[in-house]
Amino acid sequence: MAGGGHFVTGEVKDFGGRVTLFVIVTCLIAATGGLIFGYDLGISGGVTSMDPFLEKFFPSVYRRMHDKSLKENQYCKFDSELLTSFTSCLYLAALVASFFASATTRVFGRKISMLVGGIVFLIGAIINGAAVNIFMLIIGRILLGVGVGYANQSVPVYLSEMAPARLRGALNIAFQFAITIGILVANFVNFGTNKIKGGYGWRVSVALAAVPAIIMTVGSLFLPDTPNSLIERGHKDKAKIMLQKIRGIDDVEEEFQDLVDASETSKQVKHPWKNITQPRYRPQLVMSIAIPFFQQLTGINVIMFYAPVLFKTLGYGDDASLMSAAVTGLVNVFATIVSIFTVDKYGRKFLFRAGGIQMLICQVLIGLIIGVKFGVAGTGSMPKNYANFVLILICLYVAGFAWSWGPLGWLVPSEIFPLEIRSAGQSINVSVNMLFTFIIGQLFLAMLCHMKFGLFFFFGGFVVIMTLFIHFLLPETKNVPIEEMNKVWKQHWFWGKYIPDEAVIGNDVQLSKGKAFA
Repeated sequence: MAGGGHFVTGEVKDFGGRVTLFVIVTCLIAATGGLIFGYDLGISGGVTSMDPFLEKFFPSVYRRMHDKSLKENQYCKFDSELLTSFTSCLYLAALVASFFASATTRVFGRKISMLVGGIVFLIGAIINGAAVNIFMLIIGRILLGVGVGYANQSVPVYLSEMAPARLRGALNIAFQFAITIGILVANFVNFGTNKIKGGYGWRVSVALAAVPAIIMTVGSLFLPDTPNSLIERGHKDKAKIMLQKIRGIDDVEEEFQDLVDASETSKQVKHPWKNITQPRYRPQLVMSIAIPFFQQLTGINVIMFYAPVLFKTLGYGDDASLMSAAVTGLVNVFATIVSIFTVDKYGRKFLFRAGGIQMLICQVLIGLIIGVKFGVAGTGSMPKNYANFVLILICLYVAGFAWSWGPLGWLVPSEIFPLEIRSAGQSINVSVNMLFTFIIGQLFLAMLCHMKFGLFFFFGGFVVIMTLFIHFLLPETKNVPIEEMNKVWKQHWFWGKYIPDEAVIGNDVQLSKGKAFA
Protein backbone atom coordinates (compact mmCIF):
# COMPACT_ATOMS: atom_id res chain seq x y z
CA MET A 1 0.00 0.00 0.00
CA ALA A 2 1.49 3.33 -1.01
CA GLY A 3 0.71 6.92 -1.65
CA GLY A 4 2.33 9.63 -3.74
CA GLY A 5 3.99 12.81 -2.47
CA HIS A 6 7.28 14.22 -1.25
CA PHE A 7 9.40 12.15 1.03
CA VAL A 8 12.77 12.44 2.70
CA THR A 9 15.69 10.54 1.28
CA GLY A 10 18.16 11.89 3.80
CA GLU A 11 19.12 9.88 6.83
CA VAL A 12 18.21 10.99 10.32
CA LYS A 13 21.22 12.13 12.32
CA ASP A 14 23.25 10.08 14.75
CA PHE A 15 24.66 12.50 17.30
CA GLY A 16 26.91 9.92 18.88
CA GLY A 17 27.89 10.13 22.52
CA ARG A 18 28.15 7.50 25.22
CA VAL A 19 25.47 5.92 27.34
CA THR A 20 26.46 7.39 30.70
CA LEU A 21 25.72 6.09 34.17
CA PHE A 22 24.37 9.55 34.98
CA VAL A 23 21.63 9.42 32.36
CA ILE A 24 20.65 5.85 33.26
CA VAL A 25 20.38 6.65 36.99
CA THR A 26 18.50 9.86 36.24
CA CYS A 27 15.98 8.09 34.00
CA LEU A 28 15.47 5.28 36.51
CA ILE A 29 14.74 7.81 39.28
CA ALA A 30 12.28 9.66 37.04
CA ALA A 31 10.61 6.42 36.02
CA THR A 32 9.60 5.79 39.64
CA GLY A 33 6.76 8.19 38.83
CA GLY A 34 5.06 5.14 37.33
CA LEU A 35 4.91 3.49 40.77
CA ILE A 36 2.01 5.65 41.94
CA PHE A 37 -0.15 4.78 38.91
CA GLY A 38 0.74 1.11 39.11
CA TYR A 39 0.15 0.84 42.86
CA ASP A 40 -3.28 2.39 42.51
CA LEU A 41 -4.21 0.10 39.61
CA GLY A 42 -3.23 -2.93 41.66
CA ILE A 43 -4.65 -1.85 44.99
CA SER A 44 -8.13 -0.81 43.78
CA GLY A 45 -9.33 -4.19 42.60
CA GLY A 46 -8.03 -6.01 45.68
CA VAL A 47 -9.58 -3.59 48.14
CA THR A 48 -12.96 -3.68 46.37
CA SER A 49 -13.02 -7.47 46.78
CA MET A 50 -12.35 -7.35 50.57
CA ASP A 51 -15.41 -8.07 52.72
CA PRO A 52 -14.72 -5.50 55.50
CA PHE A 53 -14.30 -2.74 52.89
CA LEU A 54 -17.48 -3.72 51.01
CA GLU A 55 -19.46 -4.09 54.24
CA LYS A 56 -18.48 -0.57 55.40
CA PHE A 57 -18.81 1.40 52.17
CA PHE A 58 -20.80 -0.78 49.73
CA PRO A 59 -23.21 -2.85 51.86
CA SER A 60 -25.55 -3.69 48.97
CA VAL A 61 -22.71 -5.46 47.12
CA TYR A 62 -21.67 -7.22 50.32
CA ARG A 63 -25.21 -8.51 50.96
CA ARG A 64 -25.58 -9.70 47.37
CA MET A 65 -22.32 -11.65 47.65
CA HIS A 66 -23.25 -13.41 50.88
CA ASP A 67 -27.00 -13.97 50.56
CA LYS A 68 -27.15 -17.73 49.94
CA SER A 69 -30.88 -17.56 49.20
CA LEU A 70 -30.20 -15.69 45.97
CA LYS A 71 -29.50 -17.62 42.78
CA GLU A 72 -26.95 -15.04 41.77
CA ASN A 73 -26.03 -14.36 38.16
CA GLN A 74 -22.24 -14.85 38.15
CA TYR A 75 -21.83 -11.98 35.70
CA CYS A 76 -23.71 -9.45 37.85
CA LYS A 77 -22.72 -10.06 41.47
CA PHE A 78 -20.41 -7.00 41.64
CA ASP A 79 -22.52 -4.64 39.51
CA SER A 80 -22.80 -1.40 41.53
CA GLU A 81 -22.74 2.19 40.26
CA LEU A 82 -21.27 3.48 43.52
CA LEU A 83 -18.51 0.86 43.50
CA THR A 84 -17.51 1.68 39.93
CA SER A 85 -17.65 5.43 40.71
CA PHE A 86 -15.17 4.90 43.55
CA THR A 87 -12.82 2.99 41.26
CA SER A 88 -13.02 5.24 38.23
CA CYS A 89 -13.32 8.79 39.64
CA LEU A 90 -9.51 8.82 39.91
CA TYR A 91 -9.17 8.67 36.15
CA LEU A 92 -11.56 11.55 35.56
CA ALA A 93 -9.51 13.66 38.00
CA ALA A 94 -6.31 12.63 36.19
CA LEU A 95 -7.85 13.70 32.88
CA VAL A 96 -8.56 17.23 34.14
CA ALA A 97 -5.22 17.48 35.97
CA SER A 98 -3.25 16.59 32.83
CA PHE A 99 -4.26 19.89 31.20
CA PHE A 100 -2.97 21.89 34.17
CA ALA A 101 0.14 19.70 34.15
CA SER A 102 0.80 20.73 30.55
CA ALA A 103 1.15 24.39 31.53
CA THR A 104 3.24 23.50 34.59
CA THR A 105 5.56 21.30 32.53
CA ARG A 106 6.06 23.93 29.86
CA VAL A 107 6.56 26.97 32.13
CA PHE A 108 8.34 25.47 35.16
CA GLY A 109 9.90 22.30 33.74
CA ARG A 110 9.27 18.56 33.84
CA LYS A 111 10.65 17.89 37.34
CA ILE A 112 8.31 20.44 38.99
CA SER A 113 5.31 18.60 37.53
CA MET A 114 6.64 15.37 39.02
CA LEU A 115 7.07 17.06 42.41
CA VAL A 116 3.52 18.44 42.38
CA GLY A 117 2.14 15.05 41.35
CA GLY A 118 3.95 13.26 44.17
CA ILE A 119 2.80 15.70 46.88
CA VAL A 120 -0.86 15.66 45.83
CA PHE A 121 -0.87 11.86 45.54
CA LEU A 122 0.60 11.65 49.06
CA ILE A 123 -2.22 13.80 50.48
CA GLY A 124 -4.79 11.61 48.71
CA ALA A 125 -3.27 8.44 50.17
CA ILE A 126 -3.46 9.86 53.70
CA ILE A 127 -7.12 10.85 53.29
CA ASN A 128 -8.05 7.43 51.89
CA GLY A 129 -6.30 5.61 54.70
CA ALA A 130 -8.23 7.65 57.26
CA ALA A 131 -11.60 7.53 55.43
CA VAL A 132 -14.69 7.02 57.60
CA ASN A 133 -17.31 7.57 54.88
CA ILE A 134 -17.72 7.36 51.12
CA PHE A 135 -17.23 11.15 50.77
CA MET A 136 -13.71 11.01 52.23
CA LEU A 137 -12.97 7.95 50.14
CA ILE A 138 -13.88 9.67 46.88
CA ILE A 139 -12.12 12.96 47.79
CA GLY A 140 -8.97 10.94 48.44
CA ARG A 141 -9.38 9.15 45.10
CA ILE A 142 -9.74 12.47 43.28
CA LEU A 143 -6.48 13.75 44.80
CA LEU A 144 -4.78 10.50 43.82
CA GLY A 145 -6.05 11.17 40.29
CA VAL A 146 -4.53 14.64 40.23
CA GLY A 147 -1.19 13.12 41.22
CA VAL A 148 -1.45 10.47 38.52
CA GLY A 149 -2.36 13.11 35.91
CA TYR A 150 0.73 15.18 36.70
CA ALA A 151 3.04 12.15 36.79
CA ASN A 152 1.76 10.58 33.58
CA GLN A 153 2.02 13.90 31.76
CA SER A 154 5.57 14.76 32.79
CA VAL A 155 7.52 11.50 33.31
CA PRO A 156 7.30 10.04 29.75
CA VAL A 157 8.30 13.40 28.24
CA TYR A 158 11.21 13.72 30.69
CA LEU A 159 12.47 10.24 29.82
CA SER A 160 12.18 10.78 26.07
CA GLU A 161 14.13 14.04 26.28
CA MET A 162 16.91 12.75 28.55
CA ALA A 163 17.58 9.42 26.85
CA PRO A 164 19.92 9.04 23.85
CA ALA A 165 18.03 8.08 20.69
CA ARG A 166 19.35 4.52 20.51
CA LEU A 167 18.19 3.79 24.09
CA ARG A 168 15.10 6.00 24.25
CA GLY A 169 12.74 3.05 23.95
CA ALA A 170 14.30 1.04 26.77
CA LEU A 171 14.69 3.98 29.17
CA ASN A 172 11.19 5.28 28.48
CA ILE A 173 9.73 1.82 29.08
CA ALA A 174 11.25 2.03 32.56
CA PHE A 175 8.14 4.13 33.30
CA GLN A 176 5.86 1.25 32.31
CA PHE A 177 8.13 -1.13 34.20
CA ALA A 178 7.62 0.98 37.32
CA ILE A 179 3.86 0.78 36.73
CA THR A 180 4.06 -3.03 36.62
CA ILE A 181 6.19 -3.08 39.80
CA GLY A 182 3.57 -0.91 41.48
CA ILE A 183 0.80 -3.30 40.41
CA LEU A 184 2.75 -6.35 41.60
CA VAL A 185 3.58 -4.84 45.00
CA ALA A 186 -0.04 -3.79 45.44
CA ASN A 187 -1.25 -7.32 44.69
CA PHE A 188 0.99 -8.83 47.36
CA VAL A 189 0.07 -6.06 49.81
CA ASN A 190 -3.62 -6.89 49.26
CA PHE A 191 -2.92 -10.57 49.81
CA GLY A 192 -1.19 -9.80 53.11
CA THR A 193 -3.59 -7.17 54.45
CA ASN A 194 -6.62 -9.34 53.69
CA LYS A 195 -5.38 -11.67 56.44
CA ILE A 196 -5.30 -8.92 59.08
CA LYS A 197 -7.87 -9.54 61.78
CA GLY A 198 -10.08 -6.67 62.87
CA GLY A 199 -11.28 -5.55 59.44
CA TYR A 200 -8.81 -2.71 58.89
CA GLY A 201 -6.55 -4.43 56.35
CA TRP A 202 -8.00 -2.32 53.54
CA ARG A 203 -6.82 0.85 55.36
CA VAL A 204 -3.26 -0.44 55.33
CA SER A 205 -3.52 -1.19 51.60
CA VAL A 206 -4.75 2.26 50.57
CA ALA A 207 -2.55 4.17 53.06
CA LEU A 208 0.61 2.43 51.77
CA ALA A 209 0.10 4.37 48.53
CA ALA A 210 2.01 7.04 50.44
CA VAL A 211 5.22 5.03 49.96
CA PRO A 212 5.49 5.34 46.14
CA ALA A 213 4.32 8.96 46.49
CA ILE A 214 7.23 9.73 48.84
CA ILE A 215 9.67 7.93 46.51
CA MET A 216 8.50 10.02 43.56
CA THR A 217 8.46 13.29 45.53
CA VAL A 218 11.94 12.87 47.01
CA GLY A 219 13.33 11.56 43.72
CA SER A 220 12.07 14.60 41.79
CA LEU A 221 13.96 16.93 44.16
CA PHE A 222 17.27 15.43 43.02
CA LEU A 223 16.54 15.25 39.28
CA PRO A 224 18.18 17.67 36.84
CA ASP A 225 16.09 19.42 34.20
CA THR A 226 16.25 18.16 30.62
CA PRO A 227 18.31 20.18 28.10
CA ASN A 228 15.13 20.68 26.03
CA SER A 229 13.28 22.21 28.99
CA LEU A 230 16.24 24.41 30.01
CA ILE A 231 16.52 25.82 26.49
CA GLU A 232 12.76 26.29 26.32
CA ARG A 233 12.96 28.42 29.50
CA GLY A 234 15.96 30.46 28.32
CA HIS A 235 18.86 28.72 30.12
CA LYS A 236 21.03 27.85 27.12
CA ASP A 237 24.37 27.67 28.96
CA LYS A 238 22.97 25.28 31.58
CA ALA A 239 21.34 23.26 28.81
CA LYS A 240 24.62 22.77 26.95
CA ILE A 241 26.42 21.68 30.12
CA MET A 242 23.61 19.24 30.91
CA LEU A 243 23.68 17.85 27.35
CA GLN A 244 27.44 17.25 27.63
CA LYS A 245 26.90 15.52 30.96
CA ILE A 246 24.17 13.15 29.79
CA ARG A 247 25.91 12.35 26.48
CA GLY A 248 29.35 11.89 28.07
CA ILE A 249 31.20 13.97 25.44
CA ASP A 250 32.20 17.64 25.05
CA ASP A 251 31.33 17.97 21.36
CA VAL A 252 27.54 18.22 21.41
CA GLU A 253 27.31 21.27 19.17
CA GLU A 254 25.23 19.64 16.43
CA GLU A 255 22.63 18.14 18.77
CA PHE A 256 22.59 21.32 20.87
CA GLN A 257 21.91 23.40 17.77
CA ASP A 258 19.03 21.11 16.84
CA LEU A 259 17.53 21.65 20.31
CA VAL A 260 17.99 25.44 19.99
CA ASP A 261 16.36 25.44 16.55
CA ALA A 262 13.46 23.44 17.92
CA SER A 263 13.15 25.88 20.82
CA GLU A 264 13.13 28.89 18.49
CA THR A 265 10.31 27.28 16.55
CA SER A 266 8.58 26.55 19.85
CA LYS A 267 8.73 30.22 20.94
CA GLN A 268 6.88 31.27 17.80
CA VAL A 269 3.95 29.15 18.96
CA LYS A 270 2.03 31.24 21.48
CA HIS A 271 -1.01 29.00 21.63
CA PRO A 272 0.06 25.32 21.45
CA TRP A 273 -3.50 24.08 22.07
CA LYS A 274 -4.63 26.00 19.00
CA ASN A 275 -1.60 25.17 16.88
CA ILE A 276 -1.82 21.45 17.52
CA THR A 277 -4.96 21.35 15.36
CA GLN A 278 -3.06 22.63 12.30
CA PRO A 279 -2.63 20.14 9.40
CA ARG A 280 1.16 20.03 9.91
CA TYR A 281 0.60 18.33 13.29
CA ARG A 282 -2.19 16.04 12.09
CA PRO A 283 -0.15 12.78 12.22
CA GLN A 284 0.99 13.37 15.81
CA LEU A 285 -2.48 14.53 16.92
CA VAL A 286 -4.14 11.45 15.48
CA MET A 287 -1.63 9.16 17.20
CA SER A 288 -1.92 10.98 20.54
CA ILE A 289 -5.67 10.27 20.46
CA ALA A 290 -5.78 6.86 18.77
CA ILE A 291 -2.99 5.10 20.71
CA PRO A 292 -4.30 5.78 24.25
CA PHE A 293 -7.86 5.13 23.03
CA PHE A 294 -6.87 1.74 21.64
CA GLN A 295 -4.68 0.99 24.67
CA GLN A 296 -7.74 1.11 26.91
CA LEU A 297 -9.87 -0.83 24.43
CA THR A 298 -7.49 -3.77 24.76
CA GLY A 299 -9.40 -4.32 28.02
CA ILE A 300 -6.21 -4.46 30.10
CA ASN A 301 -7.19 -2.13 32.92
CA VAL A 302 -10.40 -4.03 33.63
CA ILE A 303 -8.22 -7.11 34.03
CA MET A 304 -5.74 -5.31 36.29
CA PHE A 305 -8.00 -3.36 38.63
CA TYR A 306 -10.84 -5.85 38.64
CA ALA A 307 -8.67 -8.99 38.60
CA PRO A 308 -9.57 -10.18 42.13
CA VAL A 309 -13.26 -9.51 41.42
CA LEU A 310 -13.00 -11.39 38.12
CA PHE A 311 -11.27 -14.36 39.75
CA LYS A 312 -13.92 -14.42 42.46
CA THR A 313 -16.51 -14.58 39.70
CA LEU A 314 -14.64 -17.56 38.25
CA GLY A 315 -14.99 -19.38 41.56
CA TYR A 316 -11.73 -18.66 43.42
CA GLY A 317 -11.99 -17.88 47.15
CA ASP A 318 -10.82 -14.61 48.71
CA ASP A 319 -7.16 -15.56 49.17
CA ALA A 320 -6.99 -17.51 45.92
CA SER A 321 -8.44 -14.63 43.92
CA LEU A 322 -5.95 -12.16 45.39
CA MET A 323 -3.05 -14.55 44.80
CA SER A 324 -4.19 -15.15 41.22
CA ALA A 325 -4.16 -11.40 40.68
CA ALA A 326 -0.61 -11.34 42.09
CA VAL A 327 0.42 -14.02 39.58
CA THR A 328 -0.81 -11.87 36.69
CA GLY A 329 1.09 -8.95 38.20
CA LEU A 330 4.28 -11.02 38.21
CA VAL A 331 3.75 -11.94 34.56
CA ASN A 332 3.22 -8.25 33.83
CA VAL A 333 6.63 -7.36 35.30
CA PHE A 334 8.64 -10.02 33.49
CA ALA A 335 6.94 -9.41 30.14
CA THR A 336 7.73 -5.69 30.43
CA ILE A 337 11.40 -6.60 30.89
CA VAL A 338 11.20 -8.42 27.53
CA SER A 339 10.00 -5.17 25.97
CA ILE A 340 12.88 -3.19 27.48
CA PHE A 341 15.43 -5.45 25.78
CA THR A 342 13.66 -5.71 22.41
CA VAL A 343 12.03 -2.35 21.66
CA ASP A 344 15.19 -0.65 20.36
CA LYS A 345 16.31 -3.78 18.50
CA TYR A 346 13.14 -4.96 16.74
CA GLY A 347 11.24 -1.69 16.78
CA ARG A 348 7.90 -0.41 17.99
CA LYS A 349 5.72 -1.77 15.17
CA PHE A 350 6.93 -5.36 15.53
CA LEU A 351 6.02 -5.43 19.23
CA PHE A 352 2.66 -3.76 18.61
CA ARG A 353 1.71 -6.39 16.02
CA ALA A 354 3.02 -9.43 17.93
CA GLY A 355 1.32 -8.34 21.16
CA GLY A 356 -1.96 -7.67 19.34
CA ILE A 357 -2.09 -11.15 17.84
CA GLN A 358 -1.28 -12.77 21.20
CA MET A 359 -3.97 -10.77 23.04
CA LEU A 360 -6.60 -11.57 20.41
CA ILE A 361 -6.07 -15.33 20.62
CA CYS A 362 -6.30 -15.24 24.43
CA GLN A 363 -9.44 -13.08 24.49
CA VAL A 364 -11.30 -15.36 22.08
CA LEU A 365 -10.40 -18.47 24.09
CA ILE A 366 -11.34 -16.84 27.42
CA GLY A 367 -14.70 -15.74 26.03
CA LEU A 368 -15.42 -19.22 24.66
CA ILE A 369 -14.60 -21.01 27.93
CA ILE A 370 -16.59 -18.62 30.12
CA GLY A 371 -19.49 -18.75 27.67
CA VAL A 372 -19.58 -22.56 27.69
CA LYS A 373 -19.31 -22.86 31.49
CA PHE A 374 -21.47 -19.96 32.69
CA GLY A 375 -23.77 -19.80 29.67
CA VAL A 376 -25.89 -16.78 28.81
CA ALA A 377 -27.82 -16.90 32.10
CA GLY A 378 -24.61 -16.86 34.16
CA THR A 379 -25.88 -19.47 36.61
CA GLY A 380 -23.37 -22.20 35.82
CA SER A 381 -20.13 -22.96 37.62
CA MET A 382 -16.48 -23.07 36.64
CA PRO A 383 -14.66 -26.34 37.44
CA LYS A 384 -11.22 -25.78 38.98
CA ASN A 385 -9.30 -27.12 35.98
CA TYR A 386 -11.15 -24.75 33.62
CA ALA A 387 -10.66 -21.82 36.03
CA ASN A 388 -6.92 -22.58 36.11
CA PHE A 389 -6.81 -22.67 32.31
CA VAL A 390 -8.56 -19.28 32.18
CA LEU A 391 -5.94 -17.98 34.64
CA ILE A 392 -3.18 -19.19 32.29
CA LEU A 393 -4.88 -17.49 29.33
CA ILE A 394 -5.24 -14.25 31.31
CA CYS A 395 -1.51 -14.42 32.13
CA LEU A 396 -0.66 -14.89 28.44
CA TYR A 397 -2.96 -12.01 27.57
CA VAL A 398 -1.28 -9.78 30.19
CA ALA A 399 2.15 -10.79 28.81
CA GLY A 400 1.07 -9.84 25.29
CA PHE A 401 -0.05 -6.44 26.52
CA ALA A 402 3.02 -5.92 28.72
CA TRP A 403 5.52 -6.18 25.90
CA SER A 404 3.47 -4.20 23.40
CA TRP A 405 0.57 -1.84 24.05
CA GLY A 406 1.47 -1.34 27.72
CA PRO A 407 4.86 0.35 27.38
CA LEU A 408 4.48 1.52 23.79
CA GLY A 409 1.21 3.28 24.57
CA TRP A 410 3.28 5.69 26.69
CA LEU A 411 6.54 5.61 24.72
CA VAL A 412 5.35 6.39 21.19
CA PRO A 413 3.17 9.46 21.94
CA SER A 414 5.91 10.95 24.16
CA GLU A 415 8.56 10.77 21.42
CA ILE A 416 6.68 11.92 18.30
CA PHE A 417 5.79 15.56 19.07
CA PRO A 418 7.98 18.54 18.14
CA LEU A 419 8.99 20.69 21.12
CA GLU A 420 6.55 23.53 20.42
CA ILE A 421 3.51 21.32 21.08
CA ARG A 422 5.10 18.51 23.12
CA SER A 423 3.52 19.40 26.48
CA ALA A 424 0.09 19.91 24.90
CA GLY A 425 0.43 16.67 22.92
CA GLN A 426 1.39 14.63 25.97
CA SER A 427 -1.55 16.13 27.86
CA ILE A 428 -3.89 14.98 25.10
CA ASN A 429 -2.33 11.52 25.32
CA VAL A 430 -2.82 11.36 29.09
CA SER A 431 -6.32 12.86 29.02
CA VAL A 432 -7.56 10.45 26.33
CA ASN A 433 -5.99 7.55 28.24
CA MET A 434 -7.64 8.62 31.49
CA LEU A 435 -10.98 9.41 29.83
CA PHE A 436 -11.32 5.93 28.40
CA THR A 437 -9.88 4.33 31.55
CA PHE A 438 -12.69 6.16 33.38
CA ILE A 439 -15.34 5.14 30.86
CA ILE A 440 -14.27 1.48 30.75
CA GLY A 441 -13.84 1.39 34.54
CA GLN A 442 -17.28 2.95 35.00
CA LEU A 443 -18.97 0.58 32.58
CA PHE A 444 -17.05 -2.69 32.99
CA LEU A 445 -19.09 -4.32 35.74
CA ALA A 446 -22.33 -3.32 34.00
CA MET A 447 -20.93 -4.52 30.66
CA LEU A 448 -19.92 -7.84 32.24
CA CYS A 449 -23.43 -8.12 33.65
CA HIS A 450 -25.17 -7.41 30.33
CA MET A 451 -22.71 -8.53 27.63
CA LYS A 452 -21.55 -11.54 29.65
CA PHE A 453 -18.82 -13.59 27.96
CA GLY A 454 -19.33 -11.49 24.81
CA LEU A 455 -17.37 -8.72 26.56
CA PHE A 456 -14.12 -10.53 25.74
CA PHE A 457 -15.11 -10.72 22.06
CA PHE A 458 -15.93 -7.00 22.22
CA PHE A 459 -12.39 -6.16 23.33
CA GLY A 460 -10.97 -8.71 20.89
CA GLY A 461 -12.65 -6.92 17.99
CA PHE A 462 -10.91 -3.69 18.97
CA VAL A 463 -7.57 -5.51 19.17
CA VAL A 464 -7.99 -6.48 15.49
CA ILE A 465 -8.76 -2.87 14.52
CA MET A 466 -5.86 -1.39 16.50
CA THR A 467 -3.33 -3.90 15.15
CA LEU A 468 -4.29 -3.02 11.57
CA PHE A 469 -4.16 0.69 12.43
CA ILE A 470 -0.59 0.37 13.72
CA HIS A 471 0.50 -1.76 10.76
CA PHE A 472 -0.61 0.76 8.16
CA LEU A 473 -0.41 4.17 9.83
CA LEU A 474 2.41 4.24 12.40
CA PRO A 475 5.94 4.82 11.06
CA GLU A 476 8.85 3.15 12.82
CA THR A 477 10.48 5.56 15.28
CA LYS A 478 13.29 3.50 16.83
CA ASN A 479 16.76 5.11 17.02
CA VAL A 480 15.46 8.47 15.70
CA PRO A 481 16.61 11.58 17.65
CA ILE A 482 13.56 13.19 19.21
CA GLU A 483 13.97 16.57 17.46
CA GLU A 484 14.46 14.79 14.11
CA MET A 485 11.13 12.98 14.20
CA ASN A 486 9.51 15.09 11.46
CA LYS A 487 11.78 13.36 8.93
CA VAL A 488 10.11 10.04 9.79
CA TRP A 489 6.63 11.48 9.29
CA LYS A 490 7.73 13.11 6.03
CA GLN A 491 8.78 9.69 4.68
CA HIS A 492 5.48 7.99 5.50
CA TRP A 493 3.23 6.97 2.57
CA PHE A 494 0.12 8.59 4.12
CA TRP A 495 1.27 11.25 6.58
CA GLY A 496 4.03 12.76 4.43
CA LYS A 497 1.64 15.14 2.67
CA TYR A 498 0.83 16.87 5.97
CA ILE A 499 4.44 17.73 6.87
CA PRO A 500 5.70 20.92 5.15
CA ASP A 501 9.22 20.85 3.74
CA GLU A 502 10.42 23.58 6.12
CA ALA A 503 9.35 21.48 9.14
CA VAL A 504 12.11 18.95 8.44
CA ILE A 505 15.23 19.97 10.37
CA GLY A 506 18.53 19.94 8.53
CA ASN A 507 19.81 21.45 5.28
CA ASP A 508 21.27 18.18 4.06
CA VAL A 509 17.89 16.57 3.46
CA GLN A 510 17.05 16.06 -0.16
CA LEU A 511 13.38 16.10 -1.11
CA SER A 512 12.16 14.28 -4.16
CA LYS A 513 9.01 12.93 -5.69
CA GLY A 514 8.28 9.38 -4.85
CA LYS A 515 6.41 6.83 -2.80
CA ALA A 516 7.26 5.31 0.52
CA PHE A 517 5.76 2.87 2.93
CA ALA A 518 7.15 3.14 6.44
